[in-house]
Amino acid sequence: MTVTATPVDEPEQLEPQAAPVSRVSRWAVRLLPAVAAALSGVLLYVSFPPRTLWWLALPAFAVFGWVLRGRSWKAGLGLGYLFGLGFLLPLLVWTGVEVGPGPWLALVVIEAVFVALVGAGVAVVSKLPGWPVWAAALWIAGEAARARAPFSGFPWGKIAFGQADGVFLPLAALGGTPALGFAVVLCGFGLYEVVRLVVAHRRTGQAARRGTAAVAALSVAVPLVGALASRALVSDEAEDGTATVAVIQGNVPRLGLDFNAQRRAVLDYHARETERLAAEVKAGKVARPDFVLWPENSSDIDPFANADARTVIEDAAAAIGAPISVGGVVERDGKLYNEQILWDPEKGPVDTYDKRQIQPFGEYLPLRSLIGAINSEWTSMVRQDFSRGTEPGVFTMDGAEVGLVTCYEAAFDWAVRSEVTDGAQLISVPSNNATFDRSEMTYQQLAMSRVRAVEHSRTVTVPVTSGVSAIILPDGRITQKTGMFVPDSLVQKVPLRSSQTPATRFGIAPEMLLVLVAAGGLGWAIGAGVRGRRAGGV
Repeated sequence: MTVTATPVDEPEQLEPQAAPVSRVSRWAVRLLPAVAAALSGVLLYVSFPPRTLWWLALPAFAVFGWVLRGRSWKAGLGLGYLFGLGFLLPLLVWTGVEVGPGPWLALVVIEAVFVALVGAGVAVVSKLPGWPVWAAALWIAGEAARARAPFSGFPWGKIAFGQADGVFLPLAALGGTPALGFAVVLCGFGLYEVVRLVVAHRRTGQAARRGTAAVAALSVAVPLVGALASRALVSDEAEDGTATVAVIQGNVPRLGLDFNAQRRAVLDYHARETERLAAEVKAGKVARPDFVLWPENSSDIDPFANADARTVIEDAAAAIGAPISVGGVVERDGKLYNEQILWDPEKGPVDTYDKRQIQPFGEYLPLRSLIGAINSEWTSMVRQDFSRGTEPGVFTMDGAEVGLVTCYEAAFDWAVRSEVTDGAQLISVPSNNATFDRSEMTYQQLAMSRVRAVEHSRTVTVPVTSGVSAIILPDGRITQKTGMFVPDSLVQKVPLRSSQTPATRFGIAPEMLLVLVAAGGLGWAIGAGVRGRRAGGV
């Protein structure tokens, strides 16, 4: 008896199981670049303060380079936007602390467009020889654009501001924030190029061209060597003697007071902390300061129009026996100014500085009628626009030349440099971060001040209403700092300096040079693409 077995058609049974796996794989391959772009943006955010993981910026840009290299400009646009969202969404979350998520999300959506455009440009130049150089220059060109538009720009998130603890920091003294940021981005893209060439060699056994390998190696080596060489530009030695400075942090009331009562309380708190310091000086516990620095908005009550506020400041100045720089809100000729007032203990107010780079949507409201039509609550938050000052602010305080850079201005290269070129031997960054609670904003701004100290080789003091206040030496080191939401004072003898770093002397030149390099790379890549299409058509 013969038994005939029925054959089994194995391919028909296995194919339905294999097809879903194949579809999943295809989707994974398609989504991988998008996911990598967003996550590398998050990695870049993690490299920023208050964390000291500055080196994470290098793998962040290495992954970003891997995502963009060889792609079309359209793909680069989308991937760049995802990278921008991954970076800026967490970095700027503090902008919504008091006003809700709407303004925060709107800001990020707009700012990420600049990163998207950079992504498109990097994808285009990634086909060129030496592409890491062109790509890094494009990133700095994108930062230059963000620092100028819209509404006078928003430079927050410059790569340089995440490098206050890093080995690249001395480059700030050589070419300012553009040179520092360029070095970091170039090193990141160069790191990817080195890895790519090594992997390709192991896979195919073919060595990369000498020129390609040399550019990849130099993209990593030159920024590091340049940073080490630039350390010679960094010094905390006194050139014009020293000054004993006092930084006052009066703190702010948290709850339970209406607007006018809170403004008066803030003034009283700073006067009280100054008088407490005066008592310690009298008791011999603390050195007598040559001058005293109060924060921005330490007197939101106009001392020129309100006799009671004037009396409080005069009493504090008389108690400490030293000139005080007071942060006030002043109305003059029908205009509102965010003003620093130099208050002499004997002569009273003798000089003023009006903030020049005022904050859109915080100190003035662009497109007021349009925004009011969308949400009337937003217009009520900024009832009257502040006016801009027009002149640099350098106060002569007991013989020392103190440059004033009020809060938001510290993010702008020109605003800090103008004080140094106007003769400042020391920089003060009076700020009011109380409305941002305990967010990362105050630490991000403190890192900016550290970069500025090295960039211009000046001591930088940071008096803040609610913290973190600090004293920073010209080499970027924080020697003293306060906690947050506590009254405190810092007193220290600091060096005064008048020499100018190359960054101070060069000014805008390094940034403009990198913008030209970026434009040259784009022009070359676009021209090569056009010639290639014409040749293909023939």
